[in-house]
Amino acid sequence: MQTLDYFQVIRRAWEEFDDRHEIKGIFDVSAHVSTNQVYKISFYERQPVFAKLTEYGNFEHFKEDHVIINNLANNLEAPYENFLARSLVKRNDLYIYRYFEQDKCAWVVFYNPIKIKYKMPRRLEDKNIRKLGRELARFHKACSNVSNQLPNASKTVVTDIHRLMRNVDTGKFCGNEQQKDLIKRQCDLFLYRADKVNYSTEIATIPVFVDWNIGNFSVSGDGKFYSRWDYDWFRESSRVMDFYFFSRVVSDVGDRTVFSYKIDTLMEDRFIMFLKEYHRIFPLNESEVRLIKEAYRFFILNYVVKDGTHFFLPSYARKLQKEAYDLYIPAMDVNYSADKLLKALKL
Repeated sequence: MQTLDYFQVIRRAWEEFDDRHEIKGIFDVSAHVSTNQVYKISFYERQPVFAKLTEYGNFEHFKEDHVIINNLANNLEAPYENFLARSLVKRNDLYIYRYFEQDKCAWVVFYNPIKIKYKMPRRLEDKNIRKLGRELARFHKACSNVSNQLPNASKTVVTDIHRLMRNVDTGKFCGNEQQKDLIKRQCDLFLYRADKVNYSTEIATIPVFVDWNIGNFSVSGDGKFYSRWDYDWFRESSRVMDFYFFSRVVSDVGDRTVFSYKIDTLMEDRFIMFLKEYHRIFPLNESEVRLIKEAYRFFILNYVVKDGTHFFLPSYARKLQKEAYDLYIPAMDVNYSADKLLKALKL
């Protein structure tokens, strides 16, 4: 199958958006661990913009996510009103270029640049952890406050898990029979646990960005969130969906550059310190705390097993999927205790 000429797709997208400004140069600024492509575009007579290009998934889902994100960027209350990069619009609508030619398709969305301030240390001190816990709580509050102003999302964690189960049954899943049985059991367990904590009726849904690491957000001098523009794994879900990734950020090992998704960081005293500070500002209930492990289980099932080959480059995807079967899933119910977190939060 012929590969796409990404630079040509970007040029076509821009020409359709605004043919008055000639492109001077296109520069690949992708992280090169994901299948998403990010480019910086310079012009002769206007300020640069960024382009995100993806070949994976469903156009309607891509459009839905970015419409919600852009609405969020334009509606977040102070002090987060400039936290997210804003997408470019045309005739008052979010502009998304849809490329299609023979058996290849791709979608492009443009963003204005966003200012970046300070990166947090790769290994946080206790004072950084406490400050970060309080700051995420304030940010989640701001997201919650505007959630009713955003368009509805068609995808949920439940619909994604049902889709994975259908994939296994229809042969789209490439694992062996033992792995298929394992995934089916994990899907059933996720749905059972989600139902047990009344996920659909009692747990609030807000915009969450799922993947947080030191590299994709910046803070002000006093540690307050300043900006973020990388939101490949955005969704509308429970706020606890963000906690696993913050447990990695505050871990004793420090923010990781090597992809490994063990559950152990959720049991570290450093994460409990983070969670207690969060809880002081935006209290959690027992159902949400019990859902934290299920949010982790969902991540492994959905983003590693189901979509890993699309979100990661092939070598990373194979490594992560092998670890999912050999390490992550077997250790999930052994190495995690919701009761320990509930006791720490006095719930």
